[in-house]
Amino acid sequence: MKNPPNRVARPAPARAVPVRPGPGRAVPGAPVPGRSPLRRTLLYSIPVVTVLAAGTGFYFMLRGLRRGTFNPHGVPSPLVGHRIPPFSLPGINAGGFSSTEIFAAHRPLVINFFASWCLPCREEEPVLMGLRAQGIPIWGIAYKDTVPAASAYLSKFGNPYARTASDEPGRASIDWGLTGVPETFIINSEGVVVWHMAGPLTPELATRVVEPMMQKLNQ
Repeated sequence: MKNPPNRVARPAPARAVPVRPGPGRAVPGAPVPGRSPLRRTLLYSIPVVTVLAAGTGFYFMLRGLRRGTFNPHGVPSPLVGHRIPPFSLPGINAGGFSSTEIFAAHRPLVINFFASWCLPCREEEPVLMGLRAQGIPIWGIAYKDTVPAASAYLSKFGNPYARTASDEPGRASIDWGLTGVPETFIINSEGVVVWHMAGPLTPELATRVVEPMMQKLNQ
């Protein structure tokens, strides 16, 4: 049957062809890789977890220092197991000393770094005085401090040191690997560092570590 005059035949509607994703081609409405809510949450939480972990570690370090249970090997010194670096420093009141004199002593020594501006050093001072009363030789080095200030500090709080030296520029302390004050090193009769403490000595550390170690080294 023929179409009526002046009537146009309409073409059949085109069938929709499903789009198949190819390489580098995203399907509309599909989730974008790398942008899932879970991944975004994990990315945002990493800095928070890092800060919390660092803060927790610092808290336990401070608590350990106060209780005397802080492990000094948690802040290792590159000098442990090695001979002390060469240095020569002027004295505070008189004298001073050098690495050559430490080697020439041929005996175990305690080397303590301090400063008049260091508040933990004042808390440590009675512990050092107690060690000196036990006959333990302690040689002190004033770190980045003026001679008058260090001298006044020792006159006010007591002088536990058999010998004192001044490292006002701080260059010798850099060779020791100093991270701050106070810091304490135990040296054997050959000038080798056998123990290191970053932070103030406590009565418990003096009793449990320093005194027994010095007794053993002197045998």
